[in-house]
Amino acid sequence: MRKLILIVLLGMFMVLAACSDEAEQTPDEQDDEPVEEKDEDKENGQEEVREEESEEDHEEQEQEEEKDEELEEEVEEVEEDQKPQYEMSDSWAFSPIDDANPSVVLLTIDDAPDGQALEMAETLKALDAPAIFFVNGIFMESEEDQEIVRQIHEMGFAIGNHTYSHQNLQNISEEEQREEIISLSELIEEITGEKPKFFRAPHGANTDFARNLVEDEGMLLMNWTYGYDYFEPYMEAEKLAEAMITGKAPEVDVPHSLLRDGANLLMHDREWTNEALEEIVEGLRDQGYGMLDPDLILTPSDD
Repeated sequence: MRKLILIVLLGMFMVLAACSDEAEQTPDEQDDEPVEEKDEDKENGQEEVREEESEEDHEEQEQEEEKDEELEEEVEEVEEDQKPQYEMSDSWAFSPIDDANPSVVLLTIDDAPDGQALEMAETLKALDAPAIFFVNGIFMESEEDQEIVRQIHEMGFAIGNHTYSHQNLQNISEEEQREEIISLSELIEEITGEKPKFFRAPHGANTDFARNLVEDEGMLLMNWTYGYDYFEPYMEAEKLAEAMITGKAPEVDVPHSLLRDGANLLMHDREWTNEALEEIVEGLRDQGYGMLDPDLILTPSDD
C-alpha cells in the first residue's frame, strides 16, 4: 500500500514539473525565431521601396535640373536678341553695333493717327515690316483715335513722340516746348502703358532745350535720311513708291540716290503714302534691304 502511494506521488510530481517548464516559456520566447524572420523580411522590403523611391527622386531631380538649364538658355537667347544692335549716326542713319546686318532701313510714319494710320499698320503687319508711328496729341483727343493708337501699339509697332500740337519748337518758349513734349509722352503712356522711346520734332526743327529734355526723358531724338511724300510732285502713289525705293526725287532736286544701309525713311499718315506702302516695302526688300526693328535701336533709356 505504501509502495502504491509513492508511485502515485512520483507520477504527480513529474506531471507538475513538466507543466512548470512549459509555463516558464513566454509566448514571445516560443515564437522568437519566426518573428525575427518576419521582421527581417519587412526590413528588406522597406529597403527595396526606399531604393526605388530614391532612384525616382534622383531622376525627377535630374529632369528638373535639365528643364532649369533649358529655361536659362532660352532666357539668355531672348535677352541677347533684345540687346541694342544698332546706333544712330550723326547723319540720322543707323549703323550696326557689332555683327548685325548692315543692310537695313528704318520705316517711320509721322502725323499719326490722321486717317490712314490703322490701315497702314495693318499693311505693315501683314508684310512683317516693323516701323515707328510718330503721333501727335491733336490727333489723339477722341476715344476713337486713342483706340487706334492702342491697336497700333498692340500690333507690335513703336509709338514715337511728335509733339502734342505739331508746332515748330524753334518758334515757342522753353516752357511751351516742355509742354508739347511731356504732355504727349504722358498721353502715350496712358494709352499704351509704355513711355515713348523715340522723338521727332515737327519739320525737323530742334532746339538745345528740346534735345536736352528729350535725352533726360530717355528718348532718342531723330530726324530722317530722306522722305518725299510731303512734296507735291510725289503726292501720287506710283511716283512716291518709285522715289522711296530708288532714293531719288529729281523733281525736288534729288537726282542722286539717298538710299543706303541704315537709311531712316520718313513717311506720313497720308492717303497716297498708304496706297504706295506695300510696293515701297516689297521694292526695298527686292534690293536686299531688311526692315529695322526699332526694339534693336540703342536709346538713352538703355544706358
